[in-house]
Amino acid sequence: MTICNLEGLTSPRSIAIVGPNSKQEMVLQRLIDSLTTCKFTGVKTLVGLPETEADGFASAPSISKVDGNADLAILLGDPTTAAESINQLGAQGTRAVVIPASGFDSWSEVHLDALLKAAHPYNIRILGPGSLGLASPYSNLSTLLTSEQALKGDLALISRSGTIFNTTLSWAKANSIGFSGVVSLGRRLDVDVSDLLDWYAQDYRTKAILVHLETIANPRKFMSAARAAARSKPVIVLRSGASRDQHISGMAHSSRLATRDSVYDAALQRAGVLRVYDLDEMFEAAETITRVAPSTGRRLSIIANGRSLATLAADRLAKVGGKLAPISSETKESLLSLTRADAVADNPMVLSEAASPEEFKEGISALLKDPNSDGVLAIAAPTAFVDFEEVAKAIAEAAKEDRKRFGKHQAFVTTLAGGANIPRQYLDEARVPCYPSPSGAIRSFMHLVRYKEAKDHLSAVPDSLPSDYKPNLRLAKETISAALENRQKWLTPVQTRELLRAYSINQVELHLVKTVEEAAKVAEVMFGKHNQLVLKVSSPDLTFKSDIGGVHLGVDSVEDVKATFEKILQNVKHSFPDAEITGVEIQPLVSRRFGLETYAGLADDPVFGPVVVFGKGGTSVEVIGDRAMDLVPIDLNLANAMISRTNTSKLLKGFRNRPSVNIGEVEQLLVKLSQIAVDFPEVRELDLNPVVADETGIVVLDARVAISAPEKRPGRQGRSRLSIVPYPVEWEHTHKLKDGKTVLIRPIRPEDQGILKKFFEKVSVEDLRLRFFAPVKEFSHTFLARLVQLDYARAIAFAAIDPETGNILGVVRLHANPDHTEGEYAVMVQSNLKGFGLGWILMKLIIRYAKVDGIQTVKGEVLRENTTMLDMCRSLGFRVKRSPDDDALADVALDVTALDRETMS
Repeated sequence: MTICNLEGLTSPRSIAIVGPNSKQEMVLQRLIDSLTTCKFTGVKTLVGLPETEADGFASAPSISKVDGNADLAILLGDPTTAAESINQLGAQGTRAVVIPASGFDSWSEVHLDALLKAAHPYNIRILGPGSLGLASPYSNLSTLLTSEQALKGDLALISRSGTIFNTTLSWAKANSIGFSGVVSLGRRLDVDVSDLLDWYAQDYRTKAILVHLETIANPRKFMSAARAAARSKPVIVLRSGASRDQHISGMAHSSRLATRDSVYDAALQRAGVLRVYDLDEMFEAAETITRVAPSTGRRLSIIANGRSLATLAADRLAKVGGKLAPISSETKESLLSLTRADAVADNPMVLSEAASPEEFKEGISALLKDPNSDGVLAIAAPTAFVDFEEVAKAIAEAAKEDRKRFGKHQAFVTTLAGGANIPRQYLDEARVPCYPSPSGAIRSFMHLVRYKEAKDHLSAVPDSLPSDYKPNLRLAKETISAALENRQKWLTPVQTRELLRAYSINQVELHLVKTVEEAAKVAEVMFGKHNQLVLKVSSPDLTFKSDIGGVHLGVDSVEDVKATFEKILQNVKHSFPDAEITGVEIQPLVSRRFGLETYAGLADDPVFGPVVVFGKGGTSVEVIGDRAMDLVPIDLNLANAMISRTNTSKLLKGFRNRPSVNIGEVEQLLVKLSQIAVDFPEVRELDLNPVVADETGIVVLDARVAISAPEKRPGRQGRSRLSIVPYPVEWEHTHKLKDGKTVLIRPIRPEDQGILKKFFEKVSVEDLRLRFFAPVKEFSHTFLARLVQLDYARAIAFAAIDPETGNILGVVRLHANPDHTEGEYAVMVQSNLKGFGLGWILMKLIIRYAKVDGIQTVKGEVLRENTTMLDMCRSLGFRVKRSPDDDALADVALDVTALDRETMS
């Protein structure tokens, strides 16, 4: 379940506190106080509890005696009676249950299983055990067992930790920050972070979502919900527990590089959420993002009444990746009269210590209008010459006036430096973020930058892989299957080469020899083409071959090859006498003048599944630790972003006389590794180290691949290892139209944005109006990106494509609700193709997809004047009725659960 019956939790019409009370007496009293203080207007009943003085509460001896039903029940009983209470509540119509804190560790797995089984027939949602309650201030609801209540506002708070939950509420009250909802999760038996992300993502009162978590039980569900929420509003995540993470063990470099917390980092970044690392940063981000629009760039203007404070801010900005804005000459001219005698009108803008409030306001206003700036930081320190309170008022007034003008508005943050009695109340009233130090303000500005970049990243359009690229899946499957049948844990060098060859990954020439005579014979041939060779031991038991003398470079004669062969075997037997040696690898010594050693690999994270890793390569790959990673699957955009997050990327761009590396080849390599993980869950670890990259491309010098039989993981379906549903290639097929023309029908991909735009341009104005219910003049990048950037876990779109031109001829899409019970469809075909049966083909396809995907009802809205579409819906079995919300619309719905295969074909 996701949001099913959550309205019973967040906006109930009636509440019951159900005994017997196994908690401390103060728990019951605190619940009564919270429900009284929040002025809950629904029916409140105390059930099976001793007579208690509580105004406004009815009482009942048992659940069956409650007058009416309780939408929300709060269970105070012990674990042995909870399941039976839920059974009785379900029969009475209860939709949600909260099991409060106080000893939730005493709940055994047997008790928890019994709870879930009791709740399942009634779809009762369970919050806890161990929850500190929840509050919905706009519904006048609070069941909080906290030191402070939640004020009304536009933040949603979801927390695993009771301490962080309490601390955040206390901070919010002190800073006049309000909430649309707050939820303490407790043990997350049923209601979890993902459910609440879906809930608050569609709540119009919620402007941003704060989340504290430690672990994620269902990564696919979380990634889908987080990505959906982040597209509509900021999601800020604080994760604790990195110090308690178990170290990932593995024989490959990839598993050692992909530490648990670094994979969480990658997952949160992929979801488009903003990760913070401590409470101060979370509070800063919450205050800033709810009060200021996301910055369009990294350029910041700084104005301060002191050079040192301005310099500290500029230093911090440079360190965290921001830039000083190159303010325009017009702005400099207007600021000239405000500068101190020994300063110039520039950025940072330094006022004198005696600068008046009016001068502060004038300087801020000028910078806020500058076209070359993305944000402004105003820093004020108390002085003996100016009333600090008046300065704060002037800063607040500048912000208010700027909001009234037309045109681009910049992000605006402030610092009021000093100790106690800082007059920040004026800035709070003006909804201007205020921080006690420049570093906090800079960090908050960068939160705005990171959030905007994360949103842009979610809608970026990737390039396509070369059209002629097709992996040889048969070769790869035969290679892996043979190894598994042989009970291998590692592919042999020859098998590894075959796997990489199947995916067109360029490798150095390699020969595996088992005897010194064979080595000499191979070397003699190779010296005809190469001046020097490399000899390496081949063993599934050895990860660090160089450390034990298992690798020799620069071997330049046959005699030297013989001696080196023997030396390598001696070294291995001395260091690891029990190691299995499968032979010695001989390859040419690759010497590229401008070649850089990089690393690429696959790791298998126990939570999120396969991860692509990239970084600096060579024997010191783990020591340097310069790596970035992302969840599988990735596209070329994501590969480029991964590369950019490493220090190695600076070398790849070229410097001095070194040309830049062919970055496109590196990106393609990472995408190919991602595809290996998608296609073959048997591949558990993969190291390509080093991968030499230069201006001509890449070549893999060494590779290792660990394999095992695929396994199912909890909470996953389909490709169970993957946290993000990959492109559903199995739905690609061809179909013939009535005129005999064959079309390719496949799921839409992110790189289809260009051809989708061309498709819309070929659709008539009238057909566009019928589809979008209004005239459409142009299609923005943001709009088109939403149509092609699909989360295949909850949405699908199919395009019918002309195989000769590559143009889209028609599109059908289906978007499931968070509960995955209903899907809303939309269909459109090129205006000049009506009558060829393409619309019918696409509609039947989307119905068949819904059936396979477990969706129960396909529905849609159609203009009543669109009789062609309504006739087709009726012929396909849709119920058609007038919309109760709009007389011009008809609601159509099809129950797909009753359809058989013949009906859908």
